[in-house]
Amino acid sequence: MKRSNAVLIAVLTLGLVWTSLAPGQADTRKPDPEKAEPKKAESRADDAKKAPDQAVKKEEKKPETKPVVAVFTLDGPIVEKPLQEDFPLAEPGTKTLKELVTRLEKARDDQQVKAVVFLVDEGAVDLAQVEELRQTIDSIKAAGKKVYAHVDALLETRNFALAAGASELSVTPTAIIMITGFSAESPYLRGLLDWIGVKPDFLACGEYKTAAEMFMRKGPSPAAERMQTWLLDSLFQSCLESIAQGRKAPVDQVRQWINEGLYTPEKAKTLRIIDQVEYREAFEARLRAKYGQDLQFKKDYGKQREEEIDLSSPLALFKVWAEILQGGKKKALPKNSVAIVYVDGPIVPGKAEQSVLGGDAGAFSTTIRKALDKAAADENVKAVVLRVNSPGGSAVASEIILNATRQVAAKKPFAVSMGSVAGSGGYYVTCGADTIFADATTITASIGVVGGKLATTDLWNKVGIIWDADHRGANADLLSSEAVFSDDQRKQMQDWMNDIYGVFKGHVAAARGKKLRKPIDELAGGRVFTGRQALDLGLVDKIGTL
Repeated sequence: MKRSNAVLIAVLTLGLVWTSLAPGQADTRKPDPEKAEPKKAESRADDAKKAPDQAVKKEEKKPETKPVVAVFTLDGPIVEKPLQEDFPLAEPGTKTLKELVTRLEKARDDQQVKAVVFLVDEGAVDLAQVEELRQTIDSIKAAGKKVYAHVDALLETRNFALAAGASELSVTPTAIIMITGFSAESPYLRGLLDWIGVKPDFLACGEYKTAAEMFMRKGPSPAAERMQTWLLDSLFQSCLESIAQGRKAPVDQVRQWINEGLYTPEKAKTLRIIDQVEYREAFEARLRAKYGQDLQFKKDYGKQREEEIDLSSPLALFKVWAEILQGGKKKALPKNSVAIVYVDGPIVPGKAEQSVLGGDAGAFSTTIRKALDKAAADENVKAVVLRVNSPGGSAVASEIILNATRQVAAKKPFAVSMGSVAGSGGYYVTCGADTIFADATTITASIGVVGGKLATTDLWNKVGIIWDADHRGANADLLSSEAVFSDDQRKQMQDWMNDIYGVFKGHVAAARGKKLRKPIDELAGGRVFTGRQALDLGLVDKIGTL
């Protein structure tokens, strides 16, 4: 039997979404039957015989419109990749950031919608998503509509950063207000590995490429500590400023709120951390008093209705399988579109496999390359955006995606939009873009290489399992978990990784050129930055959202 422990690799997930730039659809409402038939002309004598009220022409009936509040419930994670619309048994109810923003913009532009409500639950959003949603909230308020946020259970730092952007923020009388800031905790496993008989053997290109330290060390290196400090400082400052802007309070005041941390709702109201303390029913009643008793709360505002499938019907199941085998439902592509190609998750070689439950997780290079090729060749696509939300992965897969983006950029405008994270391979794939956008709280860069393996022979021996290995070729056991690298193998591995590292730095230097504020070696080495820091260093072009 052969044991192998491949060099750390990562995975990726893709989706292709078309956003139309064409004019809106024509009005397709059917005419009122009463209006469609022309009325027979009547004489003045006939009119004179009628009662006065009958002689007056009836006014046309106008459809009754009731005021609407668009309600958005944030009670779970918001994902980047497109929903599996073509695969009917995919998990229902999942929210994507793009879909949520689109629905909010629809509410902003809908004249029947008088206000927007966020029902905020714990742990629903990360900081970069907060940033993008806050920009949309600001645009709704700029359109003259109020945005309300209501919290039932827990108001913590990230959700407070989102809710602070609302026109009014209310919580229930028993809500927990725990705006205590951020905490970063990293496990170091070397002691455990030594105890169970596992020998880690990892190499890195760059002092700050610290991903494997959790296996190699019993605590952080000085470089890891420095990097964590500058990252947390930047993220915390962005969060303070966001809350201060929303609550119209000085940054120092917000810092004091967070340092004191835990509040009762009434105390939080006194300190102007929140505006109202009320149960959901009183909250709704207050909105009815303001906008009218006939106010409608649309809790699924703007959400497309999903086709229900009768799983007890064999014919329905046959239909599902047929759609999957045919690659899903084919949709007409509108003219003058922008193609958004998603790099979501760890980047890995190969293609994503679809199943009745949806696609594989990860960003697969073959799948993404095909999507980019399709976008480049389609005459209806006028520009392409690569949306990256990935911590990195395979260097080979990253190079394949980068090459495909260059083919796109040679034919039409091509930009990158970074989500919560675009590090290592996630930054690698951006090097072909005309313009790179990031959120201020995006985690990015990490220009470096790390790889290695875990040798587990001693562990197996402890539990009474003996592996018998036989090799042909001096390095046949290079990636085997039988033993750590020999000195010669370690040199080969380091040389190979150094070559990859040199290519990576070369791509960045060529792509960014004079935009870089420092020499490439002072920006690489595995250093990780926030989007705000990356902008100052010339690693991205603009702070902006998808």
